[in-house]
Amino acid sequence: MQGKDTIKSTFVQLFEPIFSKNFHKLLQKLEVDKYVKKLTACKFVVLMIFAQLEQLTCLREISSSFHNNEFSNAIKLESISYSQISRKLRSLTLKTVQYLFQDLVRQTGKQTGFKPIRERLGRLYLIDSSTISLCLTRYHWASFRKTKAGIKLHLRLRLFDQGVLPDAATITPAKKADKTQMDDLIVEEAGAFNVFDRGYIDYQKFDDYCEKGILFASRLKKNALVEVIKELAPGRMIKRDSIVILGKDGLTRMHHPLRIIETTDTEGNPVVILSNNFTLTAKEIGDIYRYRWQIELFFKWIKQHLHVKHFYGLSQQAVEMQLYVALITYCLLKLIQLKTGYKGPLLQIQRLLNTCLYEPFSCFVRKLYRRAKRTSQGRRKVDHERIYQETLRQVMAGEADHLDDLTYDPVIL
Repeated sequence: MQGKDTIKSTFVQLFEPIFSKNFHKLLQKLEVDKYVKKLTACKFVVLMIFAQLEQLTCLREISSSFHNNEFSNAIKLESISYSQISRKLRSLTLKTVQYLFQDLVRQTGKQTGFKPIRERLGRLYLIDSSTISLCLTRYHWASFRKTKAGIKLHLRLRLFDQGVLPDAATITPAKKADKTQMDDLIVEEAGAFNVFDRGYIDYQKFDDYCEKGILFASRLKKNALVEVIKELAPGRMIKRDSIVILGKDGLTRMHHPLRIIETTDTEGNPVVILSNNFTLTAKEIGDIYRYRWQIELFFKWIKQHLHVKHFYGLSQQAVEMQLYVALITYCLLKLIQLKTGYKGPLLQIQRLLNTCLYEPFSCFVRKLYRRAKRTSQGRRKVDHERIYQETLRQVMAGEADHLDDLTYDPVIL
């Protein structure tokens, strides 16, 4: 890192993308800060992101963060009560954080260039949802089952060389089926390849996608009615490659043919993939579908390392806003990773931010790349066989008197 960026604090470098001109124009247009004196929209978003990074459990803990003078000076706010934070959580429009999320996606896209993993495979989009359970008596609006409530985070990830990046999100009560959100997540642009699981299967929509030239790959349900039109020569590691028509005559029968590819996963279990891509080889489509596991890893990461399982508010807007803030936090961590050129795990950046947030950015980068100096050789492994053979030799040679000494350690020979 060169120039003035090394003088700025890590706090400034982390939150700088939030204070973009586009986001500032939106705030002026919506007039969200028209009568606000202390807790502006930008400061509120920074505060909520800080709570995500620190995994603070409640609004009182967030309010207590201002007891730290370094944090108070960095955010330029001496104090704020938890009730003021609660009111801001209810009053700030969801459109504000949604726009900020999309703006950060665009900023990250410019830095990564979204270079495909392989040029021939094109742009890969991974689509899936994750359910977060809630207490039914406290979140009655999130209907799910008789005994509990829940929400679903429907997400589209963009896959590129440096990993994955959230590209679009929709939040609904958990009771809604996955396929009802397909129209908001499917990418219709030429060259885009949408990859999703069986929960999004809809024959009518598949016909529509074939008409529009939208490419997709999914899993085939076990009870699907399949009419084989043509068997293709299976390639390496492919058990079956066929052109088929799905559905029942007069009811769900599709008008366009699809392709069924049967392969195996890493554990040897059979996997039947459904696609309308007839250009790529069966092995390439199989490899593409294996990338879908990346979205499962993403959901696991944000649930473990960001604060998305316990919410600061009870209203639907408060819950949705907190989930969007979590996605914004992930984008900011990704931008820091790209800015530093760090190839290691994103979790290392998050952990280091918690300790170096107010230090100069150059110190943060230096510590990020610092190699651990191991002063200990670690726990020694005891070679029991060698000890036995040596003790046996001493006994047979009549040299076993020292074994009666309690200070003798057979490990040190």
